[in-house]
Amino acid sequence: MNITSQGEELILDKERALFLPKHQLLAISDLHLGKSAHFRQAGLQVPATIAQTDLQRLSLLIKQYHPKTLLINGDMFHHGLNTDIDEFSVWRKQYQELNFLLVKGNHDRLSDANYAAMNIELHEPSFCLGPFCFIHDAPNCTEEELYPISGHIHPGVTIVGKAKQRLKFPCFYFGKDYAILPAFSLFTGLYTVYPKANERIFAVTPKSVVEV
Repeated sequence: MNITSQGEELILDKERALFLPKHQLLAISDLHLGKSAHFRQAGLQVPATIAQTDLQRLSLLIKQYHPKTLLINGDMFHHGLNTDIDEFSVWRKQYQELNFLLVKGNHDRLSDANYAAMNIELHEPSFCLGPFCFIHDAPNCTEEELYPISGHIHPGVTIVGKAKQRLKFPCFYFGKDYAILPAFSLFTGLYTVYPKANERIFAVTPKSVVEV
């Protein structure tokens, strides 16, 4: 879905990604690579294919939009080094010419040397581009003249169907003061947001992005 925010065109993709055509930038949030491996290390029976699926989805987005820059808006890695992150390191080598930026989130705890080894450029607490300030948690933004785009809370919205069934979907949130991206990883929960007057919510359904 194409929308306009702060005078710029934005594309909201059903794979929970945001594309800025003017800047050739693809942005996602809350990738949480390593989360499934971390749970398996703790003895929980979590499928080993979660990270692979998320990276395959990301590959398809790169193929579709041909971005010059991929921005991860916080919580790229869920925990310390593990097999999921090793898998990412191999995957990353396919895209040597793609600029990877990470705006650090509360789960991004690897050493600077680890990020450098994976050719990831770090930004903390934010990365500003045009009228936007990408930051993991919007209330921490100090760039008052810019519009924050955040992640962190894994926003979701509940839609009531014609038969009164209640369906919950990830969503994009665009409020007066800031926007929130949906969590990219399929292995995350949802925090329900309730739109107020003049706020826009876009539900991410399996087939498309729709405004609620």
